[in-house]
Amino acid sequence: MKQHTITYRFLALLAIVLLAALSRILPHPPNFTPVGALALFGAAYFIPRWLAIAAPLLGLFLSDLVLNNLVYAEYQTGFVWFSGGFLWIYGSFVVISLLGFAFLQRISAGRIAALSIMASVLFFVVTNFGVWLGSGLYPQTVSGLVACYTAAIPFFANTLLGDLFYSAAMFGSFALLQKSFPLLAVEKGVTRV
Repeated sequence: MKQHTITYRFLALLAIVLLAALSRILPHPPNFTPVGALALFGAAYFIPRWLAIAAPLLGLFLSDLVLNNLVYAEYQTGFVWFSGGFLWIYGSFVVISLLGFAFLQRISAGRIAALSIMASVLFFVVTNFGVWLGSGLYPQTVSGLVACYTAAIPFFANTLLGDLFYSAAMFGSFALLQKSFPLLAVEKGVTRV
């Protein structure tokens, strides 16, 4: 029987994810957040794969709870578990994680940068499609879809910069931690499931 234990590695990974997710609560430019970076970091390091998606999603959910019910409370009526469009946001998050599974078997700065850019584009395309489809702000026509994407373009730069910044911070900090504390390295014989 396989025994599961909580390791220092797991705790360090979880701490990085939670700190990054909670950074969404700090004042920041619109869309300069760690959403794509969280998904990629989880996909790269958490074992098993379900945890690679669940741990960063939990961080995102907890920070959403704080944002929706404390930071933006004046705009809400009652307790808000999920904001409008959360399925599009969380769905894009899962797809970004799947990209990470496919392309981060070997971690390098080039791969992280390329996937951060892909994550930003994917997040932009999916979430703004969700806004067009579900918000009622835009007519359900091709010109309405184009107008929705056009209105979102100014936010894309911050999404991209946020994903690149937080990917560098998260992957870089964990690499430094592994060098300083060798017990955070993957144990021999452990593979992704």
